[in-house]
Amino acid sequence: MFDLAAIGEILIDFTMSRQQEGPPLFTPNPGGAPANVACALAKWGRKSAFIGKVGPDAFGALCRSALQDAGVDTHGLLTSAGEPTTLAFVHLDETGNRSFSFYRHKMADVSLRAEEIPAALLENARIFHFGSVSLTEEPARSATIAAVQAAKRSGALISFDPNLRPPLWDSLKTARQEILSLLPLADILKISDDEAAFLFGGQDCQKLAADIAGRYGSRLVLISRGPAGCAAAAGGKVYSSRAYDLHTIDTTGSGDSFLAGVMHCILHHEGGLAAMNEEEIERMLDFANAVGSLVSTKKGAIPALPTEEQVLACMQEEPRLMAD
Repeated sequence: MFDLAAIGEILIDFTMSRQQEGPPLFTPNPGGAPANVACALAKWGRKSAFIGKVGPDAFGALCRSALQDAGVDTHGLLTSAGEPTTLAFVHLDETGNRSFSFYRHKMADVSLRAEEIPAALLENARIFHFGSVSLTEEPARSATIAAVQAAKRSGALISFDPNLRPPLWDSLKTARQEILSLLPLADILKISDDEAAFLFGGQDCQKLAADIAGRYGSRLVLISRGPAGCAAAAGGKVYSSRAYDLHTIDTTGSGDSFLAGVMHCILHHEGGLAAMNEEEIERMLDFANAVGSLVSTKKGAIPALPTEEQVLACMQEEPRLMAD
């Protein structure tokens, strides 16, 4: 039994570094939101697996090695016969916030087919995680939906992080329709405040989290708010948790690691999410915010992942930012 199986994109993030003189430099780092989540949980001792596809190139080998070095099972990671590994160039502003340029059309990750996915990974996962990036093109779209439905039938807790990347969609109207159509499958939904505004319009985040949980039947709704922390709804109650006051240089992977922190706490609890009381949920959100805050202090998502000991030390020692 796997604690987590994740499906979706794994790619190379070329992360920008500003130089005192000359043009910026770009460093290749393995990434992709579902892969980041799988690596974080494996780093914390959880048994995790990844399902996806890379190219028959040096970048694909780098992605596979990153997963294996983190302890992630890669039996579900296929190598395409001809399509190259997907690339993304991450541009950072002065505050560490990102914009992306993707090289993905006819690349390896979108060529994953449903019949290529090992059934055992869908039938033996406590949590099954996916995002919307693998929904932007066929055949990966159909493969992702079929995998989520199979995992749901097998009793897995379904986690969904839309992780909206507008340049990858034919239209934002299609993106919104596709994402909303899959919300009823999600037991755990994590969206950013920007994604919440895109999907539902501007609202108070705590109220919106409760509304989404009631409308779609999600057991846990998380709305990440960057420096302001997060809002959440679970069991008919709403929550908020503040971020940690650390020096942010790159927010790549912060949301993914935040969600991984939530999953880690759920998996640690003997009774799972359903048995967690209010105090335990509040501590879970604090842990997740500490993870996301720590990841933002380094460049690259997977290389920046902290140990569990570093997260706990941050929770004890670092001041908190005020949520607005």
